[in-house]
Amino acid sequence: MQENLPAEVCVFGLGSMGYGIASSLVRAGCATRGFDLDANREADLQAEGGLALERDAALANAGAVVIVVVNAAQTEGLLFGENGIAAHLRAGVVVISCATMPPDTARAFEARLAETGVLYLDAPISGGSAKAAKGQLTYMAAGRPESFAAAQNVLDATSERVFKLGDAAGPGSAMKVVNQMLAGIHIAAAAEAMTFGITQGIEPKTTLEVISECAGTSWMFENRGPHIAEGDYTPHSAVDIFVKDLGIVCDIAHGAKFSAPVSATALQQFVAASGAGFGRDDDSAVAKIYARNAGVKLPGEET
Repeated sequence: MQENLPAEVCVFGLGSMGYGIASSLVRAGCATRGFDLDANREADLQAEGGLALERDAALANAGAVVIVVVNAAQTEGLLFGENGIAAHLRAGVVVISCATMPPDTARAFEARLAETGVLYLDAPISGGSAKAAKGQLTYMAAGRPESFAAAQNVLDATSERVFKLGDAAGPGSAMKVVNQMLAGIHIAAAAEAMTFGITQGIEPKTTLEVISECAGTSWMFENRGPHIAEGDYTPHSAVDIFVKDLGIVCDIAHGAKFSAPVSATALQQFVAASGAGFGRDDDSAVAKIYARNAGVKLPGEET
């Protein structure tokens, strides 16, 4: 067991990323209780050694709370909504907030929690479900020194790299928005390139093999390309995630009077994919929009 772990950690949101965080904490020897709308996810974590305490009992002894929900609205509802958890947290407990959100929202959450002595770490994550499961995430984090100190052992158990970007909330979320701008653009670009290759008589598996060794590659191309080449759109990160995240990017850019035409174009492709019924498919399913518009068939589609 690692030394100086919080008395208990509560993880809210056991999707692919949150479950990986929770299971990594369990493996590290931390008393961890996971919460999710899907009771099966909670049961799976308990089968791995997670606690089975009721919510209020778990919160009463929590030293850290990790929130891995979809967006700022869900984070706010969980913290401050009806029967929100903030009212149950002791002074000195740290809330580690991982959802993508505008920087101003992260700053507002930090200020509201500070009124009762609860610490806040603005800590968006990157690395995907595979790295989450291995405890090898990257955190883009910002917060008071006390927040980092209170969260340190949780970060140690779940991360490969922690970037400390500031001594108050905001910069972590700002950096995550930059990351999501690039991630969404690169996924759309990978889908566009592989589908364009089909129009030129090149099989997606060949495009993937060749471009992965050439200057045109990207992490997203190499990670999402196999999904397209194999026709497997089992969701690891859904299309609707990038409808949300690129929407945040474009909203912030608009507020900053910053022209972001490539982001806006990528967003429209994800919106089209969601509107076509692919919102819960893997985000690489944006390729289906390119294929439909070009009149070509992707691997796995009926001829």
